[in-house]
Amino acid sequence: MVPVTSAIKCYTRYMKHKRSVMIGSVVLVVILMLVGAAYFYRDDLVRLYLSPTDSTVEQGAVETKPEVVARDLETPWSIAFLPDGDMLITERSGELQRIGEDGQTFTIEGVQETSEGGLLGVTLAPDFEQSVALYLYYTTNRNGTMTNQVDRYIFAGNRLSERTEIITDIPAASNHNGGAIAFGPDDKLYVTTGDAAEPELAQSTDSLAGKILRINPDGSTPNDNPFDNPVWSYGHRNPQGIAWDEEGRLWSVEHGQSSQDELNLIERGANYGWPTIRGDETSEGMRGPVVHSGNTDTWAPSGLAYNDGSLYFAGLRGQSLYRAELRDSDNVTLTQLFAQEYGRLRAVTAHEDTIYFSTSNRDGRGSPASDDDQILRIPL
Repeated sequence: MVPVTSAIKCYTRYMKHKRSVMIGSVVLVVILMLVGAAYFYRDDLVRLYLSPTDSTVEQGAVETKPEVVARDLETPWSIAFLPDGDMLITERSGELQRIGEDGQTFTIEGVQETSEGGLLGVTLAPDFEQSVALYLYYTTNRNGTMTNQVDRYIFAGNRLSERTEIITDIPAASNHNGGAIAFGPDDKLYVTTGDAAEPELAQSTDSLAGKILRINPDGSTPNDNPFDNPVWSYGHRNPQGIAWDEEGRLWSVEHGQSSQDELNLIERGANYGWPTIRGDETSEGMRGPVVHSGNTDTWAPSGLAYNDGSLYFAGLRGQSLYRAELRDSDNVTLTQLFAQEYGRLRAVTAHEDTIYFSTSNRDGRGSPASDDDQILRIPL
């Protein structure tokens, strides 16, 4: 005969187990219901959390309607022009598209696409007509760790060859990967990197995350860099666009945290504050933006280009092309173009007094039309 105390203990354990099973079942059912509701109302959720915010930026007008020059692309991220006028366009999924008379698709091996990672920036070497070298920035997986890197290719005879790693082991994450690359007037390669969702890395000059990097074309560190490593400036959250004005000054656009997106004038060795300061906040030894989107407006800026006294940058959540007319280093006049006409915008480049920009409606956060994504152009 089982003692009464043992029977009570067994019964108590049984009831506890039963309650745990019941609670687990209820939690599972609730999770499944929430997932189902999120899927069923996914379009409404996208409109709620990713739709444009109310903007105080002045609305501008352009007399000429943009012309579509390419369509049916898959999340285009960056645009570069070949000497013959053909475009090279990176698609985040890992394809490099050549758009023009010699249309081709090149699949870049090793690319790992994430919600904000994948095949991102593309740029040509300053001496491309002699070296036929191009550079690509992409997210990949090295020995089980997600990282970003820049590779150089030889692009001749309509083929990519001689892949060479230029800079590797840039911290990566699903979000905040930066990704813009461009050669400056000094023929150095500049690279924007995100904080890889670890904000504290942006303040460490020993980390490549949350930075604008400056390297030689072969990946080595220039002798005049401020920290004896590739870091040129630091304290960045997620810069995705860089451009130089006619005075040779470097500008960058950067994602803030839900708002307070930034347009920054970049200087050697400067600290741009993330995550310590944002918006109009100040701290000794840190730089604030020339202009930011405010506490309620969100641009989610990406590509950046300069033409004839103005910077042009794309807004993802802002769903606009923004024009920043440069008065001086502390004064810009900001205008919003094509607001909500084409959806999310990402890549921007200037070529022969024409601005080219891309939509990004197939990036998982937009509402794509049947012929998205597109490349459009507008003469200036």
